[in-house]
Amino acid sequence: MMDLAGRNVLVVGLARTGAATAEFLLRRDARVTITESKSRKDLGPEAAAWVRRGVTLETGGHSLAAFLRADLIIPSPGVPRHPEFAAAIARGIPVWSEIELAAQYLKGTIIGITGTNGKSTTTTLLHRILKDAGRKSFLAGNIGTPLISFVDKSRDDHLYVTEISSFQLEYIHAFRAPLVLILNLSGNHLDWHDSMEDYAAAKAKLLFAQKAGDTAVLNREDARIWAWKDAALSDVHGFSGKRPVRRGAFIRDGWVVVRDSGERRILPVSEIKLPGLHNRENVLAATVAARMLDVAPSRIRASVRGFRGLEHRLEQVATIRGVSFVNDSKATTVDAVLKALASFTRPVILILGGKDKGSDFRPLRRAVRRRVKSVVLIGAATDKIRGALAGTVPLLEARTYPEVVRTAFAAASPGDIVLLAPACTSWDMFRDFEERGRVFKSEVRRLAARPKREKG
Repeated sequence: MMDLAGRNVLVVGLARTGAATAEFLLRRDARVTITESKSRKDLGPEAAAWVRRGVTLETGGHSLAAFLRADLIIPSPGVPRHPEFAAAIARGIPVWSEIELAAQYLKGTIIGITGTNGKSTTTTLLHRILKDAGRKSFLAGNIGTPLISFVDKSRDDHLYVTEISSFQLEYIHAFRAPLVLILNLSGNHLDWHDSMEDYAAAKAKLLFAQKAGDTAVLNREDARIWAWKDAALSDVHGFSGKRPVRRGAFIRDGWVVVRDSGERRILPVSEIKLPGLHNRENVLAATVAARMLDVAPSRIRASVRGFRGLEHRLEQVATIRGVSFVNDSKATTVDAVLKALASFTRPVILILGGKDKGSDFRPLRRAVRRRVKSVVLIGAATDKIRGALAGTVPLLEARTYPEVVRTAFAAASPGDIVLLAPACTSWDMFRDFEERGRVFKSEVRRLAARPKREKG
């Protein structure tokens, strides 16, 4: 455990995780500097509040000097790989993820969940199962409360169900989660990672940090992930929606089955309320993890049966004159869009666009031809997506979200689905995917309030 008193610690980025990290450091008498790309004016009263507490605040960009005088650097998740990081590392200055710092002080057990898609749903479902079973479970990480915020009240019997991103894993060193779930891998954040291999290597760190006696739950149907089992020191269980696995969870004769030393039916697939085959995989992964934590099958069944998903994940918003509106604002990758489209049999009006993450949108072509009537494009990635989908279906454009909703509705017929599944981040127009999803829902409700004669 690092003694932070008197250490010069640089926090890069003042979002939710950066603020929680700075609070933690101040309580341990570190000398805290925060460097933030926003101007002091944009930060508003928050800036003065940090300065009053003794923080050195650098705004409007990041200086090399601030990096080189630090004893430790903690970047917020997603902060770009500024050249200053490389310069600091070359000087031997450690760069740690917030979870790396938190784990040195935290009591209890960390359950680490990562993957490209389904992290938030699986994390929330597993947390729900554990809470319903009477366990002292806490939801942590990217899904809400930074792990470091739990340190001061942590206890040995606490379970921290933690959603972990590739950004966080890039800067771990000794961090270890005794129970790990790796859900899937597809191209994501390739504007930040150098390549798909670099992105996958960051995810793999979560598995390869484990020791003998730890447990990993891996996707049997993701070839890259499943191949990692041969190098893992931990006890590996699989999950598959397509075939039985030797150890882990699968579907047989309409039931979710878990197999380890014996075999146990957990619940009928018909009781899973979440739409889509990908959500069945999320349930399988959470079920294996819950069994590894000794939760009774009856408890798992009750929790899964009552779980209806999260806001912004294939969320049913409204049906207006026979047209259904679905909010999947969290679908920020091409693979997530493919999984969303596969969840529907009715024709789809698909809303795509936002800030590109270095994605290749061409894999959408086949699914768009088969399942989509027309696409509405919006945001900074419009030109790139239009080029990738040219010649498939009508490609419409909008500049604002009121226009997006009106355009999509005008293109739809009764029985169709208008699906917001952008395949991009929201950062060109919104603070985060939550804000984008709520604006979408607000515009849908506004549309629903219009007189019936105004369809267009």
